[in-house]
Amino acid sequence: MQDTLNQFLVLSAMIFSIGLFGALAKRNAVAVLMCLELMLNAVNLALVAFARYTAPAEQAGQVFALLIVTVAAAEAALGLAIVVAIYRTRRTVSVEEVNLLKG
Repeated sequence: MQDTLNQFLVLSAMIFSIGLFGALAKRNAVAVLMCLELMLNAVNLALVAFARYTAPAEQAGQVFALLIVTVAAAEAALGLAIVVAIYRTRRTVSVEEVNLLKG
């Protein structure tokens, strides 16, 4: 069975949709961060699939995917640090109960 670009793009769109729904529907900050990571991984899948099927000799898609993985790692570290700091002050990780910027 031959994999096509459409199959990868449909899979990427489904993963992105699941991540988007989770980021908008979840109330836990850690779950929102996990859904954002899922969305970034869906974009990585689409970039690598485009690079594989449109220009197999060039490595631009893989380079962009590597940059996105780097940004995702930084986002995860920074996001978890913020969640830990908020938990220490408020004793909750619920997105609705965190209103630190209101003042």
